[in-house]
Amino acid sequence: MNAQPAIVARGLTRRFGKLVAVDDVDLAIPGAGIYGFLGPNGSGKSTTIRMLCGLLAPSSGTVEVLGHQMPRDAEQLRRQLGYMTQRFSLWDDLTVLENLEFMARIFGLDRAARRQRIAELSKEYDLAAVMRQRAGTMSGGQRQRLALAAATLHRPELLLLDEPTSAVDPQSRRDFWESLFRLVERGTTILVSTHYMDEAERCHRLVYISYGRVLTAGTADEVVAHAGLRTWEVRGAALNAVLEATEAAGWMAVPFGNSLHVSSASRDDFPAWLAGTSADLARDSAITPVATGLEDVFIALTQDANGRAR
Repeated sequence: MNAQPAIVARGLTRRFGKLVAVDDVDLAIPGAGIYGFLGPNGSGKSTTIRMLCGLLAPSSGTVEVLGHQMPRDAEQLRRQLGYMTQRFSLWDDLTVLENLEFMARIFGLDRAARRQRIAELSKEYDLAAVMRQRAGTMSGGQRQRLALAAATLHRPELLLLDEPTSAVDPQSRRDFWESLFRLVERGTTILVSTHYMDEAERCHRLVYISYGRVLTAGTADEVVAHAGLRTWEVRGAALNAVLEATEAAGWMAVPFGNSLHVSSASRDDFPAWLAGTSADLARDSAITPVATGLEDVFIALTQDANGRAR
């Protein structure tokens, strides 16, 4: 990744009446890498992204994107920026070719450049067979590839992706991420918001936001290490009883399939605590220390933020 930040935000704040949607956020997003933007629904991710690309003016604070001040220089940034929204935002009643031609005109590509670029992208994103098909009749994965092609027609330096894989199958998600890494190899900077932990682990750096505030940032390993959590996996026939007991005592407990992950930032030893609380539950439970994962960290951060917000 480039050392020079592609995006710098200082004290970024956005209010809607009395609601503070984004609260004093600082960001420094490196160039030519994938920066993951994570947080629960309503945490302020989409509002932040809209301010970064100049669609929404901040209530206070400053934003500089590729050397441009936002929202003042939004028009100058437009030719360097690609933006893909969570919901499909192209035209259902137009064909794939018509959508791409229309977007190419918006980006100012001349006739020869439009033809060449559409041919390149139709091959890269496997759209050649559906160029005459109306977008509204396409599958979720096809629409996703079309949206990415449209967002990159003008070879943007920066690509903002707002939960782009929320409505597609796992294979389409994997193919999509392979496309993102190819873009990064060409020097593109990508900011992507996601709810998926496997996607978060693919990002070069992460930032986690909740209730409009940045709670942690860094590489995946740095985020996990900074959380300082100890985690145990619990298996057995009495998981519901263990879950109730641990949550009542303030431990972080989350079901993971046929097991339970219990985490804590304190020095308390969970197996000893459970044995002292209920000998029966301890006897019926198999407890193993496990490595703390990103999902454990983000659940802990969200629960902590919820507690402070009440």
